[in-house]
Amino acid sequence: MLRRGGKRIRMDDPPEDYEPPFTPYSVQPQTPMDQQSNLFGGQYGQYNENVSLQYDSGNTSNMEYDQNFGPAQQNVNVFSSNQLEEPAVPTLSIGRGRTTRSSRGRISVTPAGKKGLAAAAANSQRVMSSPEDTPVPTPSPAPRRRGRPRKNPVMEQSTVEDESTLFCIIRNGKSSLQQIVDEWIEQYKADRDSGLRAIMQFFISASGCKGKITSQMQSSMEHAAIIRRMTEEFDEESGEYPMIMSGPQWKKFRSNFCDFVQTLVKQCQYSIIYDQYLMDNVISLLTGLSDSQVRAFRHTATLAAMKLMTALVDVALTVSIHLDNTSRQYEAERQKTRDKRASDRLEALLAKHQELEENMDEIKNMLTYTFKSVFVHRYRDIVPEIRAICMAEIGIWMKRFPQNFLDDSYLKYIGWTLHDKVGDVRLRCLQALQPLYASEELKGKLELFTSKFKDRVVSMTLDKEYDVAVQAVRLIISIHKYHREILSDKDCEAVYELVFSSHRAVAQAAGEFLNERLFTLDDTSPPALRTHRGKKRLPNTPLIRDLVQFFIESELHEHGAYLVDSLIDSNEMMKDWECMTDLLMEDPGPGEESLDDRQETSLIELMTCCIKQAATGEPPVGRGPTRKITTAKETKQAQDDRVRLTEHFIQTLPLLLGKYIADPEKVANLLLIPQYFDMEIYTTSRQEKSLESLLRLMQNVVERHTETEVLENCAKTLEVLCTEDHAIYSRCDVIRSTLIDRLVNKLREVLDDHLTLIAGDEEPNEDEVFALVSSLKKVAIFWSCHNLGPWNLWDPLFNAVREAKDLSRSMPPEAIKYCISACYSAILWELLQLENGSGRGTSAAQQQKQLRDHLDAYIPLMTELVITSNVALFREEAYISVCDLLISFCKQLEDNPLLRPLVYEPDRGLQQTLNDFIQTYVFVEEEDEEHDEHTKIEELHKRRSYLSSFCKLVVYNVLPIKTAADVFRHYVKYYNDYGDIIKTTLGKAREINKVSCARTMVLSLSMLFRDLSRDAGSRIDRQSEEFLSVKELAKRFALSFGLDALKNREAITALHRDAILFATNPLENPNDPTGPPPNLAFLEIGAEFTNKLLKQDKRMVLQFLDRILTMGMPSSRGEEWQPLLLYRNSLVHGETDLPPQTARRAYGRRRRDAGGDDGEIADDNDDAGSDQDFAGY
Repeated sequence: MLRRGGKRIRMDDPPEDYEPPFTPYSVQPQTPMDQQSNLFGGQYGQYNENVSLQYDSGNTSNMEYDQNFGPAQQNVNVFSSNQLEEPAVPTLSIGRGRTTRSSRGRISVTPAGKKGLAAAAANSQRVMSSPEDTPVPTPSPAPRRRGRPRKNPVMEQSTVEDESTLFCIIRNGKSSLQQIVDEWIEQYKADRDSGLRAIMQFFISASGCKGKITSQMQSSMEHAAIIRRMTEEFDEESGEYPMIMSGPQWKKFRSNFCDFVQTLVKQCQYSIIYDQYLMDNVISLLTGLSDSQVRAFRHTATLAAMKLMTALVDVALTVSIHLDNTSRQYEAERQKTRDKRASDRLEALLAKHQELEENMDEIKNMLTYTFKSVFVHRYRDIVPEIRAICMAEIGIWMKRFPQNFLDDSYLKYIGWTLHDKVGDVRLRCLQALQPLYASEELKGKLELFTSKFKDRVVSMTLDKEYDVAVQAVRLIISIHKYHREILSDKDCEAVYELVFSSHRAVAQAAGEFLNERLFTLDDTSPPALRTHRGKKRLPNTPLIRDLVQFFIESELHEHGAYLVDSLIDSNEMMKDWECMTDLLMEDPGPGEESLDDRQETSLIELMTCCIKQAATGEPPVGRGPTRKITTAKETKQAQDDRVRLTEHFIQTLPLLLGKYIADPEKVANLLLIPQYFDMEIYTTSRQEKSLESLLRLMQNVVERHTETEVLENCAKTLEVLCTEDHAIYSRCDVIRSTLIDRLVNKLREVLDDHLTLIAGDEEPNEDEVFALVSSLKKVAIFWSCHNLGPWNLWDPLFNAVREAKDLSRSMPPEAIKYCISACYSAILWELLQLENGSGRGTSAAQQQKQLRDHLDAYIPLMTELVITSNVALFREEAYISVCDLLISFCKQLEDNPLLRPLVYEPDRGLQQTLNDFIQTYVFVEEEDEEHDEHTKIEELHKRRSYLSSFCKLVVYNVLPIKTAADVFRHYVKYYNDYGDIIKTTLGKAREINKVSCARTMVLSLSMLFRDLSRDAGSRIDRQSEEFLSVKELAKRFALSFGLDALKNREAITALHRDAILFATNPLENPNDPTGPPPNLAFLEIGAEFTNKLLKQDKRMVLQFLDRILTMGMPSSRGEEWQPLLLYRNSLVHGETDLPPQTARRAYGRRRRDAGGDDGEIADDNDDAGSDQDFAGY
């Protein structure tokens, strides 16, 4: 029925490339069901974790048949070899056959019935037989017939849908389900055959089948025959059916479909479901449909059968309640004295009790039969959606009806499916288990299951599907609550580590486990201690101590923000600022240990991370979506937290800084805190003295410390405090000016001393060098945050850089580095000042001229340092400065007339210099053994920074796209180190210009090919690792174009044109006049892109190739001509009007007109479509 590749696939034949996903049932061991296995224990077989289930994920049509859809075991070696006996499957009444009850709860059937459950099952899988008795055969294939199955004239197929059918009414959703069911019940009571036919037709139509069941078919055909007839009515061109169709209408229909089945059973629960007609026929039909080779039937029927079981479970619960009530009433009546006892009431209660027992037995029979005939086979179906349905519903049954379903014989199905290949199925298993473990009442029934599958659940916390990992952690939390003794320390440690996961949901779930395991106060906690001066410790004190110790033992001290983010939403101690500062400030009291230095440092780091996240509401970098929309509630929460922490730390922070001012690591973190203050509170709460104390301490910090992190944090915090909008600006600005005055005066002093020493041919000592470097460092760092232009430091600093070429008279390399950085900051401040019009006492023209002079002097000097300097510090700082300035002074300034003269465009020399830098210092082989792991990571981070600076120039269109060719060529070789950067650059380049990007790809490939030719000599080995790596790069490039061939049409044709021109230039082979062009092997690389061409463009490219190579197909088809043959074949694939041409000569030279192609790859300025063949592209 399904066409694949032009060939008709018969409905009884599997596709040629089909591999059965399961081992045939007849050769597999039986699944242990009810006996205890001495080896594995209980109801469970052993799962071999090295074996993964193989499922077919393809679904191209609702007529696609799964030949191995039947009840197959998972793997020959997966389960225990102990063959355990299945309980017999109860037989239900069938059709219009006469039904008798041989004993209470047991139903037998006379042979009169034709289309009951047993008949349907016998035609499909013989599910009535125990697996131990006989192997279960697969369904017999339908007889082969040519062409489309012939429709039977008995079928009543109408072109217009009958809107009165249940399917149309529920699909349209215009009536309530309650009303629909009530109307159907009236129809069923009037004519039960008509009512049953409506239900049967509903399931058939809900499967996407257009066939119609007639009354004649219902009366004369068995269900299996009806299903075969319906199979012929599918639309073989469509691969969709209601259960998988997209759109709000079908989503609503799927919901209504499930609700309808459950409402139907609920409304019929008191009489109709026991009439031995409706339920028998419905279950029989659903069993047959769920056993069909048609995926749509199987999916729809399984969903209906599972929802039917869920509804029957609800009915069973209701009957159970009534049964208990009746039993109590009967016992109460029987206990009465003879004169007060009513015999007629006793008889009525006894009769009612017997009737309820019979009803309960019948419902259990239905549940057991449906479970054995549908669930047991469909829980391992080839379609993951069907497996997911089974797992979702069995969890509901276990939760609602635990006395019947919460048993190891049912739990094992969930345990086995925890190893499913598809994430959504694994997710459903975990979701089914969670409510079971959340109930302490069910604890006893889960012990064996927990012991058998606990290790699997723990391992699923590392699942590649994050949703699965989150649910696995939540399940571990429930297990920990009620089965604490089962989890070992090793199991818990595996979950602990997840608080540092890059995925936020997983980390926060692990944080909840950490709270449950470690950070929860209980009744056994010791009484609150007091500090040395008698202040009572807050309740969270022991928890914060434990948190600090956990952080230290995790040995991931650079990821404190990740730990905080995992816990801050679930544990209030993360915002208990008073508790944290008391631990730092208060001396320990009697019976209390003081924090050591490492613990204090860790607590300050964690406290700072908590403050940052509480005030901003933003997760740390790498945790959370790139574009998160903050809700009003989150914004309000962040504002409230900011106010609370400001009120606390305004007074506390100066005390903390004063205590730890000598410790640079602690001070660096403490100086970050004011950046998250609500500055208005300084004035509203009259805390000016606290502000002055803070500013004074910051001055002391700058004078005492030279560590980069301390100075950077101090400069940034002072910048925040000096924001002009704040009421405290004037106070802060005075302190800032005083501080900068001191720094500049100190710098001038040490510069004069250094120049005096150099002029006298004296060598400065270590103290003098340290004073010079530290002064320059402080000025450079503060210049990056504050405008030091008014202090006129440009000339001395720039002259120092200029003199750095003469190393004998130069300052120390580190000092020159800070001079370069300071001059760079000076240029950016001048640009900002000109843009804002904030120059003091100078006209805009003067500012513009000064900035242009500084720019024209600075960039050439930096370029010279990049080329000529042997000092790595000079080269690297100069390179970064040039790249950043080129972006700041790019063409975007042309929008402002005042800034237009400042646009700086890099010439070819500068472009080449920057490219040479990254080729020399970025794309280098890793040096082993010389450095430790931490140093290697630091070096890689630096190299990635250099590459990002270059790629930004391409992305912002400062450099032409073709300059990125030398970067793209390394995409495969250095994929692990720089793959993400290069891939992003490639995508941005395509957004700028698709054609230029495509031609740059060819340029990259041609560069690698030239290198290969130079190394290999005259003949390239096309099987060599180097050549195959070039082909792999071409494949990656081809994949980057995506699936929309029309959108990329012009780019792909331009790419093929350039590839052909390169491969055929030169045409003459200098080593063999009769041989192929020396670059002809490049066509094999170009063939990787032919699948991206449209059919008509393939003809166009082939004509262009034939015009370049006039010989067509060579008469000598040697190995060296194979790339041409391969390329031509890829272009004519599927074409019949392009026969290969054979020439007498091995090749021919094409005559070129004066205005024709020159055989070279054109520049971006050339017309890529100059040939008539490519006109219009």
